[in-house]
Amino acid sequence: MAQLTYREAVGEGIAQEMRRDSNVVFLGEDVAAAGGVFKTTVGLLEEFGPDRIRDTPISEQAIIGAAMGASMTGLRPIAEIMFSDFFAVCWDLVANQIAKTRYMTDGQCSFPLVLRSANGGGSRFGAQHSQSIENWAMAVPGLKVVAPSNAADVKGLLAASIRDPDPVMFFEQKSLYAIKGEVPEGEHVEPLGVANIVRSGTDVTIGALAAMVPRALKAAEALQNEHGVSAEVVDVRCLVPLDTQTILESVARTGRFVTVEENPRLCGWGAELASIVAEELFWDLDGPIVRVTTPHIPLPSADELEDALMPSPERIVESVKHLVD
Repeated sequence: MAQLTYREAVGEGIAQEMRRDSNVVFLGEDVAAAGGVFKTTVGLLEEFGPDRIRDTPISEQAIIGAAMGASMTGLRPIAEIMFSDFFAVCWDLVANQIAKTRYMTDGQCSFPLVLRSANGGGSRFGAQHSQSIENWAMAVPGLKVVAPSNAADVKGLLAASIRDPDPVMFFEQKSLYAIKGEVPEGEHVEPLGVANIVRSGTDVTIGALAAMVPRALKAAEALQNEHGVSAEVVDVRCLVPLDTQTILESVARTGRFVTVEENPRLCGWGAELASIVAEELFWDLDGPIVRVTTPHIPLPSADELEDALMPSPERIVESVKHLVD
C-alpha cells in the first residue's frame, strides 16, 4: 500500500489507465503544464506528452464538445470541468447529447468518456464555486454518477469509470484533496455500483457520500462512545448505478435509516434512497427515515456560515439521537 493524498490518487488513476490503453486522452483547462488548478494532474504531461494531455481554451462547451466527438471516433477521453458548478454552462451537451445519443442511434454511437470535476463545499469558494451537483446528474437518464470519499476509491473508481462503455460523471470533493489514505499499488479497479460498509453497527444505518462519509464516521464514533448507539455507516460511492441491495440489507438489520447529504435538501439524492427504503422495508423500520442535508439556499463563503449550513458530525449525532431515543 502507498500513502497518497486524494489529489495524488486522481493522477494515479488517470496514469494507470493511460499506460494501459493508448486510446485514453485527457483534456481541460490548465491540466497539462500547470498540473491542474487543484494539482491533481501533476506529471501527466511529462509522461504522456501533449498529444494525449491537452490544455484547452476557457470554454466548458468546447471541452465537452471535443470530448464527445473524440469518444464517438473510438477514443476514451477524460474531460475536466474545473468546478462542477460550471457544468451549468455546458449542460445541454451533457444532458441532451452525451446522455441520449447512444439510445437515439440504437447503439451506433457510444460515449466511453469521463467528465471529472471538483465538486462541493467546505473550501470557502462561495455560492458559484461550491455547489454539490451530483443530484443534477443523477436525474438524467444515460449518465453514470460516481463520488468517492477516499484516496483508494478515487484511484479504483476512476479506473473503472475510464473503462466503462458509458459516460460517467466523476465528482471529486474538493475539500478532500489534501486528505491522505492507503492506496493499493499497481493496478487497482473498484467496480461501479457497489456501496461499501465502512463501519458496522446494529442500531441505525447512516448512508453518506463523498465528504459526508468521514463526517458520518466521526459522528458514529461519538454516538458509540458518548451515547452507546451503534451506527453502521454505508459509503454509497455511486449514485448511478445505485447499490440498493447493500443499503436495504443494512437497514433491514438496523431498523433505522439516516442519510447525510451535502446537496440542498430539495430533491437531494437521499430523497430517492428514502423512497426506496420506505417502499421496500416499511414494516422493518423502527422509526421515520431522517435526512441530514444542507438547507435549500446558496452556500456562503464566510467560514462560520458555510460551516453552519453543511452537515456536521454534531448535527448528525443530534439527528440520530432524536431518532433512536
